[in-house]
Amino acid sequence: MNRRSFLASTTLAAGLSAMPTLSAFAQDAAESDAEMTTVPDLVLGDADAPIELIEYASYTCPHCANFHSAVFKNLKADYIDTGKVKFVYREIFFDKFGLWAAMVARCGGDMRYFGIQGLLYEQQSDWLAGGRDAMQIVENLRTIGKTAGLSDEQLDACMNDGEMAKAMVEKSQAEADADNINSTPSLVINGENHSNMSYSDLKDVLDALL
Repeated sequence: MNRRSFLASTTLAAGLSAMPTLSAFAQDAAESDAEMTTVPDLVLGDADAPIELIEYASYTCPHCANFHSAVFKNLKADYIDTGKVKFVYREIFFDKFGLWAAMVARCGGDMRYFGIQGLLYEQQSDWLAGGRDAMQIVENLRTIGKTAGLSDEQLDACMNDGEMAKAMVEKSQAEADADNINSTPSLVINGENHSNMSYSDLKDVLDALL
């Protein structure tokens, strides 16, 4: 999936005001001296692992869902859980639905994030089945959140947090620009950019660095 600007008409949920574009967010941040909302990094594995692998991905990207189905589970078992790879997940936003999905995932905090992530990718075709019906997709995402143990009150607070949404988009754009990311999924392995690949090909890259 090619990277493109976030829609100017995006809203966080029904009834909320329209959000500005990604570039407008960055400009606002540069012009403001206000303290930014903190957006935690999403990390698995040993902080001192010999390999750092950063994945840039979008929750509405079918190639990303396939990567997490066909590659990530083996990557986690063979390299992340064994201390060989520090894995960093970075969210990319192509549309409001991907942003909402990321907000639901973050609503669970660090301990639940990757569990909710798994549900979002496994059920991607289901929760996106509403097409462009924003309210249906919101309800589908809320169902996933509640399946993961989040309450209606928690989901209301997270999905209506405009400052967090703005900070997430700013962080996403800044990181993607810094790493010259133009498609998803993209991998940055010890500072070197790689495109989507099979587990066998990824294994060859990782083993050559160990």
